[in-house]
Amino acid sequence: METQHVATAARLLAHDTFDNRCVLRPIMDQTTSRWATLIVSALVAGPHRFAQLHQRVGGVSQKMLSQNLKALARAGLVDRHVAPTTPPQVTYDLTELGVGLAGPLTELIQWFGRHGDELLAAQERYDRRQEPPHAS
Repeated sequence: METQHVATAARLLAHDTFDNRCVLRPIMDQTTSRWATLIVSALVAGPHRFAQLHQRVGGVSQKMLSQNLKALARAGLVDRHVAPTTPPQVTYDLTELGVGLAGPLTELIQWFGRHGDELLAAQERYDRRQEPPHAS
């Protein structure tokens, strides 16, 4: 039993994302960026073509969308399907691994929606405390 605990601990420590040398840090950084989070969450609804994703994820440039889709595909979270049509139709869909990540990411987005008023009020309170006192 002790050997199993040691093996589990070693496996967990092998990917200590708090360590700046962790090989998963770059993947974590890419997949938890603002755009990647929104892209993965948009793909929860099913496959999307590039133009659909561009329209759904407001504010993302085509370049950033393309870069993020490539990073998500490289991480094994998104599949890129090319239909043999003229012109080729490209769709993006979550992989099984991507579906597993989509749950926590969409929950995070929903959390922001539920607590938006509180977050904005907290920012206002903070900003008021940072203002210099008015000279009389």
